[in-house]
Amino acid sequence: MRIILKKDVESVGKAGDLVNVSDGYARNFLIPRGLGIEASSKNMKALKNEIETTARRATKEKEAAQSMVERLEGVTCTISRKVGQQDKLFGSVSTKDIGDALREQGIEIDKRNILLEDPIKSLGEFSVKIKLHSGISADIKVVVAGEA
Repeated sequence: MRIILKKDVESVGKAGDLVNVSDGYARNFLIPRGLGIEASSKNMKALKNEIETTARRATKEKEAAQSMVERLEGVTCTISRKVGQQDKLFGSVSTKDIGDALREQGIEIDKRNILLEDPIKSLGEFSVKIKLHSGISADIKVVVAGEA
């Protein structure tokens, strides 16, 4: 029986593949569990439409990420923190703080997309990478200043 896989199945194929499997395996395992559907002409057309829709959506997301890179070029975030003796910060600057500072400038970035190895614990100027899409990232400048 010819089956279109809806999800990856080990030793059978990946999602979207058209595979030949035994009738019993298809009827008793793949189809009831929602792992595959019978390869009729209607289902083949639906699969083709779904693949095209996914490709269009990926293209739009990539274009949006490219435009966001252009918006982020030259952006500088200034974050003020209380400092103690010898210019040591009370606490640290985290991805949440950077996300909030970007939001104040009108740029919406999820804090999970801000790549910061360790929280910033000193005054100064730092370069922070922001992941926008797979393979597309931007660098912003974060300035940590002390409050009086």
